Amino acid sequence: MNSISANLNVMIKASSKASKVLIRDFGEIEKLQVSKKGPKDFVTNSDLRVEKIIIDELEKARPNYCLISEELGIKKNRDSKNTWIIDPIDGTVNFLHGVPHFAISIALKNNNEIISGLVYDPIKDEMFFAEKNNGAFFNNHRIRVSRKNKIEDCLFAISNHPRIKLDFPNRKSGGAALDLAYVASGRYDGCFLKNLNLWDVAAGIILIKEAGGIINEINLSELENINVIASNPDISTIFREKLINF
Repeated sequence: MNSISANLNVMIKASSKASKVLIRDFGEIEKLQVSKKGPKDFVTNSDLRVEKIIIDELEKARPNYCLISEELGIKKNRDSKNTWIIDPIDGTVNFLHGVPHFAISIALKNNNEIISGLVYDPIKDEMFFAEKNNGAFFNNHRIRVSRKNKIEDCLFAISNHPRIKLDFPNRKSGGAALDLAYVASGRYDGCFLKNLNLWDVAAGIILIKEAGGIINEINLSELENINVIASNPDISTIFREKLINF
């Protein structure tokens, strides 16, 4: 693995520290499933706790960078060229229901380009990260998108939508950041995700690109209503053709 930047080191440290709280809270969520005591409020508190730890770590290292986060919103700062984009719990519904499929997602935008991204699944201890021109990695091992070229042999992550009736294997996982990370690592062959927020997809954008995948152009100045089509290059054209009317 090539050496990683100081900024990515900061992201790794922040996500690792926040994950300890997330793992602890997830254990409590599982217990709350047998009661009627408002687990949604507990999830909100978990979001806020995890987000605060991440932001504190990022601001300690880079006090002048701007921030965009799911709970905080937009925080402008002196360094307008660099912006952290944070999702403290991507896959909140899974988290709420005790499903161990959610992640911390952190990305760094420089001007109008994502240059670093990290998606960390604390329950499985799986970390996906990428930097511009430095490749994509899973737990320090280089990853690439799949090489399947027959769409009927592929597996896709697809958002729920009443008009989507596809004739190939697909599923909805409930975590956009992990969907993109799974495409980057070859676990999924592609994904089609609708009506997302920027913090859901920011880290995944560079993971896909650095893993050799194809992803549609995304306007990074838009914070919501983002649609994503990503896949390995061998099935990209036919995959997009099947989705063209959606």
